[in-house]
Amino acid sequence: MHLKRYAWLIGLLVLSFSLVIRPWYMHWGATEQEVALPLAGDRFISTDAVVSTRAITIHAPADRVWRWIVQLGQGRGGFYSYSWLENLFAADMHNVNEILPELQQLQVGDRLALMRGGEQSPVTSTVVTFLEPGSTLVFGQGWTLALVPVDAQTTRLIVRYPWVVEGPGNALYYYPIFEPAHFLMESGMMLGIKARAEREGSTASTTPALVEVAR
Repeated sequence: MHLKRYAWLIGLLVLSFSLVIRPWYMHWGATEQEVALPLAGDRFISTDAVVSTRAITIHAPADRVWRWIVQLGQGRGGFYSYSWLENLFAADMHNVNEILPELQQLQVGDRLALMRGGEQSPVTSTVVTFLEPGSTLVFGQGWTLALVPVDAQTTRLIVRYPWVVEGPGNALYYYPIFEPAHFLMESGMMLGIKARAEREGSTASTTPALVEVAR
């Protein structure tokens, strides 16, 4: 009797995860239209890849958001996510809170490290495969960050990430471990970009008023 009860409970949990929880974090913040929206990085995505599409509204113009995105990378601006968690795995990640002019010139073919010393390995680094300034940045086989203006002061950041699951061993790693962990870090990155871009605008808008008071 107890075994049947546990089996029923486990089945209910698996069903809830498959139908509710996983679809929520795979398409976190994105509309159905954004999930189906063709992006520049789609051309690099394998047809058998598992793909997540997430989105967030940022109350800042696209060109301001872009300045933060183009700084991404270990040893550069960081990934604006949970550096304390990344550093548990010796990533040596440090997130910047300002725009650095020397990090604004990213080009196709540039290799970005994902952790300390990672630029030496394709496993711990990624390459810029497509770049449209102010609009789209694509890494590797289709990891895409796209900016879609809503109006002059509002932008949707859409992030699409593919992963090819090769064999049962990789599936045991990807689904229960990598997929939820990647959601945590990627959503953290998106929230970090949002916070920095919006704070930059808030600081810029209040500066004249402070100057006026000082006079």
